[in-house]
Amino acid sequence: MSNILTIATTEFKRMFNSPFAWSVLAILQFILAMMFLTRVEEFAEVYQQQIATVENAPGATFFIVSPIYLWAGIVMLAVMPILTMRSFAEERMNQTLTLLRSSPLSSVQIVLGKYLGILFFVILFVAMLSLMPIAISFGTEIDWGMVVTSSLGLFLLLASFAAAGIFLSSLTSQPVIAAVSSFGLLMFLVVLYLSGDSQSNSSELFIYLSHFSHFETFVRGVIDTSDIVYYLLFIVGFLVLAVKKLDNDRLLG
Repeated sequence: MSNILTIATTEFKRMFNSPFAWSVLAILQFILAMMFLTRVEEFAEVYQQQIATVENAPGATFFIVSPIYLWAGIVMLAVMPILTMRSFAEERMNQTLTLLRSSPLSSVQIVLGKYLGILFFVILFVAMLSLMPIAISFGTEIDWGMVVTSSLGLFLLLASFAAAGIFLSSLTSQPVIAAVSSFGLLMFLVVLYLSGDSQSNSSELFIYLSHFSHFETFVRGVIDTSDIVYYLLFIVGFLVLAVKKLDNDRLLG
């Protein structure tokens, strides 16, 4: 376990040793903050007056917080492939992966270490995003249960993005190819959802296979064990494939 944590902290620190991670966080926070302020203004000027006389009407959490978490998941579709592309592809391109494979570390430890390093970034991002509902809680009532489920759903969504990205990064020596292929896979899952949810060609299977159908459940404030199982199976599946790829590379020398 200590070896995994060592790799994870090294990967996490490597992100912030350059302006890359700082820039990504700053840009994400700026984009989501602008969306957040727009939703706050819209709620104050439009929705608050409409629901003032409605009994048990949805509040600020429904109109402001939940959409921000949903938009965060959509924006991270493009960001996570950039974060994961360097995991193994850059190591292979710089010919340092051979040294890592020849170390006494197992393939499982290497993959889990790199994956955990990215999860540290994900946790930091979700924590920074959670400052927004905390900020408006001083001026209005917030459904903290919905905030918790939305945060959990966003974490699981991004964790699944990271697992897929790490596997695809292990297949190539070109980080750009890893990023493009990861983005392509994630967009394919989005297309499945859009296709399955269309009125002319609805499909429960397509909807279930897509990330966002499960994420939407969390954003609505509901924790369904089937959604958690979906994400866990997705994550474990791609991490196992990454481990198998590293084992195969070791056998081939």
